[in-house]
Amino acid sequence: MFSLTLVDVSTISAGLFITGAIFILLIFSLLSFGILKMFQLQIRAGWYSFAGAVVSGVAFGLILNQWFV
Repeated sequence: MFSLTLVDVSTISAGLFITGAIFILLIFSLLSFGILKMFQLQIRAGWYSFAGAVVSGVAFGLILNQWFV
């Protein structure tokens, strides 16, 4: 089946960890806010939140590519 192994995360820099945590919180909060606004029938605000999540995801990819790769 599956075997559990240890993963050494001590080589991850603090900047990469903080950047990842901030962007993950930002992207998923915008997605959940967009879903909430869609259920409240505020369609335009929901689409703006989805667009913000996509823009944040692209910005996250660009920042990772520029600073950490």
